[in-house]
Amino acid sequence: MSQAAFATHEVFNQSPPFRDINLYATDRPLVEAVAANGGASAEGELSEFGKHWGSAAMAERGRIANENTPKLRTFDAKGHRRDEVEFHPAYHELMAYSAHAGIHNSTWTAGGKPAGAASEVIRAAKFYMAAQVETGHLCPITMTRAAVAALAEQPDLLARVMPVLGMRSYDPALAPWWTKRGMTLGMGMTEKQGGTDVRSNMTWAEHDGNAYRITGHKWFMSAPMCDAFLVLAQAEEGLSCFFMPRFEPDGSINAIHFQRLKDKLGNRSNASSEVEFHGAYAERVGVEGKGIRTIIQMVQLTRQDCAIASAGLMRSGFAHALHHARHRSVFQKHLADQPLMQAVLSDMALHVEATVALVMRLCRSFDRAPGDAKEAAYMRLLTPAIKYWVCKSAPGFLYEAMECLGGNGYVEEGILARHYRESPVNAIWEGSGNVMCLDVLRALSREPETASTIVHELTGETLGLPGAGEAITFIGKAFRRPDSERVARLAVERLALLAAAAALNAVSPRHAELFAATRLAGNHAGMYGAVDLATKDVSGLLERALP
Repeated sequence: MSQAAFATHEVFNQSPPFRDINLYATDRPLVEAVAANGGASAEGELSEFGKHWGSAAMAERGRIANENTPKLRTFDAKGHRRDEVEFHPAYHELMAYSAHAGIHNSTWTAGGKPAGAASEVIRAAKFYMAAQVETGHLCPITMTRAAVAALAEQPDLLARVMPVLGMRSYDPALAPWWTKRGMTLGMGMTEKQGGTDVRSNMTWAEHDGNAYRITGHKWFMSAPMCDAFLVLAQAEEGLSCFFMPRFEPDGSINAIHFQRLKDKLGNRSNASSEVEFHGAYAERVGVEGKGIRTIIQMVQLTRQDCAIASAGLMRSGFAHALHHARHRSVFQKHLADQPLMQAVLSDMALHVEATVALVMRLCRSFDRAPGDAKEAAYMRLLTPAIKYWVCKSAPGFLYEAMECLGGNGYVEEGILARHYRESPVNAIWEGSGNVMCLDVLRALSREPETASTIVHELTGETLGLPGAGEAITFIGKAFRRPDSERVARLAVERLALLAAAAALNAVSPRHAELFAATRLAGNHAGMYGAVDLATKDVSGLLERALP
């Protein structure tokens, strides 16, 4: 039988691989959002990062790290306790590249102080791009960066840790942290009986000279191969925060016994564990009995990263969908030229534009908070609101991106199935949706005047945008209700949408108007593409998104 008989096996009308692109230079909304929030001076650095992380080689590392999941080695061949997690080399390579770029430490000075000067915005842009390639390894990167904020409550400990944590290198060896050329930090907060309610923790800490011995368990302890962990345990004065290293000061391995690795829906490249402590060595961080106040400094930063990562996942999903639609022909036209697909893609582009503008605006508040009370208030009030809206919108958005590719989006050979499985974790980790809404209510009750100032600022920044005035009125009434918790989700979502419109207005006023008209004015039907945008707006949005 001749080869011609198999002409139907010829591959055509398929989009080429979406690889070897510059994740920064091809993303005009990102470039403009970074510039609008103080990061324009880093354009060259970010473009180099985007070129490297957009390469086929990095995409392949992400794929391999997820297909070869971590393995727990509890004991060695002779029965000695080992408690070591093995990763594929691709995972270690991703960690090394992120560390080299400073994603785990660039927002801090060598002394552990905020670096300022748009360091948060610049780092966020890198984090946003890295999330588009492989999100799982960013868990220990996130926690390492965030842990410094909690360690600042114990200056003597921070001074010992920062010389190692401050290195832009990754050292995967299981060895005492003070002997290494770089370190990572994890965290353990939740227990079986409590979850979010960490005050119900039963793990306890007993004095051992100037240190403590901790006995108990953690239901989730992320990134078990980190060099040390911040954990919560009950001490004499109440729930406290502790620094628990993998090795004791004498170099012997600490009594941190991993029970198993979690079999998770997504986040497959990253190890999450159940763990028991059998008199594990630890040092107190902050005041005894003030553990929540101490560790919340870390949590605020991890919540920020949840929003950035979700935004990055949506950007990647949309970019793959648009790329495919521009190369796939159906009914004698490219998909991207079909009016109904244009409506879907442009609506998705608008969502991504607003999201990246919002997360970069949030990062600007983190940059400026140490010296600007108004920015500090923005950070406290809007971090949970932004995490709520951005993270919870990601799974639905990524499903829509998968649908744009049809069956090709649903199979594991492509990246969208992995993105889709990855997306729920950011809404769950560091506080689920209800927890975020309650945190907004707490911020409003504790700082009513400050919160009013922020809403007033948003009023000025959205002046004239469709539906903004009505949204502000609704938010004010909802939060003043005696039963405000009943409508908290609706009010927090409106607050996040208003903040997104304001952030986008500083970057692209025309698109802020479109966003407000479709999200705040009440004529968005809830499905992407269920809008009526002008032809010039459709083409403009898509060209900005991916030239």
